[in-house]
Amino acid sequence: GKGLRVGIVQARFNENITGALLKACTDELQSMGVHIDDIVHVTVPGALEVPLALQTLAQQEEPPFHALVALGCIIRGETYHFELVANESGSAITQLALTHRLPIANAILTTENHAQAVARQTEKGRDAARVAVEMALRMRQLA
Repeated sequence: GKGLRVGIVQARFNENITGALLKACTDELQSMGVHIDDIVHVTVPGALEVPLALQTLAQQEEPPFHALVALGCIIRGETYHFELVANESGSAITQLALTHRLPIANAILTTENHAQAVARQTEKGRDAARVAVEMALRMRQLA
């Protein structure tokens, strides 16, 4: 990860979970050699706002990002809102990655309850960091 610049967009909704995702992600990025000054962290209200912030970072040219990370937590409630937020945010993130040819690690958790989110927060944060670094390096090889 040395020399890579990584942008992280964190949804504040369910902040206790997304804060743990952020810590695990940034710790793992640093353990992989990404310098703390090369990690840009942005917060937004919720998962539906994550794609717009990702798009803004993806369009930044100087200095460019090598990878982005989406962090959030959507916990199923009693209404259809869960499916709407999960599907729309996930679809938008995938489309952004394809449009900008930029790796975006999607670590927006979608769980049935708070306990499931807590059980996944650390490992998913680490996974997002690993995916971001691996795909940034892979894109360099493919270019």
